[in-house]
Amino acid sequence: MTQGIHGHDVRLGRLTLALYNSYDPVRLAEAHRRALARAAPIALAYDANLAILGFPLDRALRTPVEVARWLATTTSIGKGGELLIQLAEAGRFQVFELPKKGLPPQLGTVVATTSKPDGQKRVDPTWAADELAHGRSLCMLFGLGPKGLPRGTIDIARHHLDVTRRGVALETCTALGAVPAAIAEALIRVDGGR
Repeated sequence: MTQGIHGHDVRLGRLTLALYNSYDPVRLAEAHRRALARAAPIALAYDANLAILGFPLDRALRTPVEVARWLATTTSIGKGGELLIQLAEAGRFQVFELPKKGLPPQLGTVVATTSKPDGQKRVDPTWAADELAHGRSLCMLFGLGPKGLPRGTIDIARHHLDVTRRGVALETCTALGAVPAAIAEALIRVDGGR
């Protein structure tokens, strides 16, 4: 809940930042660990949840808290993994297998982040801010790999967001910072900063 511009408590929709593994489906790479460690402070900074999809984790890691604690032993990023642990302990970090037909509905309306949005599905940060301001949750999907999100995954997303609005492809971690920052700024304009 947050204080609205007219003094009423208002419940915003939840923003989830979801990292989709389009790297190696079998071996956890350094890129997986680094992206996850970098994503945690961004999620905390913008009051977002964090989800990973299809990360090839050790089967002994059964819960998001166990994943976060393990990662903390392997990185100095994000205060040595402490920020991911904080998210996980608050129930704001989730781990999923790669989806076969769609993403888990609890993540919210799926928005693929892409530099090549379909004109029929194109949205912008102001649209996302308006959705959140009206209590609707969104899942911003980021492809983690040299080619970004697979075409089939982009196609199943209800909406597409090009944060640059110019078709400029951004590296995953750059986009991961730019998207919630643009949405947060738009939320201030849309809703007076509630």
